[in-house]
Amino acid sequence: MKRRTMAGLSALVLAVGPAATLFAADGVIKLGVSSSKSGNFANVGTSTKNGAEMAKQEINAGNGLPIGNKTYTVELVYVDNGSDRSSASTNALALISQHQVIAIVGPQSSDRAIPVGEVANSFKTPMVSPWSTSPLTTQNKPFVFRMPVLYDIQATATTKFAAKEWKARKAAVLYDEISPYPSGMAKAFKQAFEKVNGPGSVAVFETFRTNDADFSRQLQAIINSDAEFLYTPQHYEEVPLIVRQARKMGWKKPITGSNSWSGGDLVGKCGDACNGLYFTGNFAAGGAKGKAKVFADNYQKQYKMLPDEVSALTYDAVHLVAEALKKTGGLTGNIVEDRSKLRDQIAATKKFEGVTGTMGYFGTGDPTKCTVLIKIDDNGLLTDHDKICPEN
Repeated sequence: MKRRTMAGLSALVLAVGPAATLFAADGVIKLGVSSSKSGNFANVGTSTKNGAEMAKQEINAGNGLPIGNKTYTVELVYVDNGSDRSSASTNALALISQHQVIAIVGPQSSDRAIPVGEVANSFKTPMVSPWSTSPLTTQNKPFVFRMPVLYDIQATATTKFAAKEWKARKAAVLYDEISPYPSGMAKAFKQAFEKVNGPGSVAVFETFRTNDADFSRQLQAIINSDAEFLYTPQHYEEVPLIVRQARKMGWKKPITGSNSWSGGDLVGKCGDACNGLYFTGNFAAGGAKGKAKVFADNYQKQYKMLPDEVSALTYDAVHLVAEALKKTGGLTGNIVEDRSKLRDQIAATKKFEGVTGTMGYFGTGDPTKCTVLIKIDDNGLLTDHDKICPEN
């Protein structure tokens, strides 16, 4: 099935136009951005564009981007994946063949990033997903990279934090079994937590299905258990519903989650009910220091709001591509060759200092970087509370 699908995609690309045409003859480099301007992740799409535009403005400031003995202007080509995996794949083909982009930034969600990664890798086009955490996004795809920390790293960080903060040895999990991200994150957490605390230490492992809004049955099972905290790696739409229902039913223990809490208007939808909760992620504007604070201040000045994790990771992804382009030493003008040169330089990155932390790639498309423990403070501000970094 996969071979037939990719054969069809190859035919479509060849029908649209040859892959090895000259590009950047006018001093412009095109970078594709796949985001959700519509659908369930439209809020994430706004953050994506804001972060990408800020990075582009900085890169083009002055004379532009120096690569070898020539200077280029970076142009962003946006496509709306409509929060849909099929549209995301089709749009990726348009970016690669029709628009002749040198690389793709996005998609954000693993649901779209996984199939787009297949397309990008098949046509040897570098792709950097700012927010996707599924191992499948980059697995066996040398042209595909990501910016955030993976499932298992976040799971280990949460396990360590729960032991340190709450002395917890029993957990409950509630997640959407249909959606790829929550399902993968929940299973990774169960594995990490039980590795440290023993089999059965995840006392309750409850599921629901996409678009469910009543969690009373699952929450009652959790309340009746001996779990010391609830882990729910859901997106910003479901978390407020879960938190409010849990509190109404009498759950007074901690509730925590993963970086999916960072997207969208979690605090606006959850209100005071989410104050004091923690989750793992990659960036928080509250408590930001150094380069991150400069970014947060500039972002707030430009967009009249604080940046979220998605905007920060996208900003870093665009800068990562720009830095790798500079390290190629010069472009040939052949899109196929130059995409490969760019891919090699991204893979060779060992110390990229972004606003979401210092990171590098060491043999895979997954970065080595610290996990941020984020707290929703009493004013509803997402705050950089602590960091858990790789031991090696």
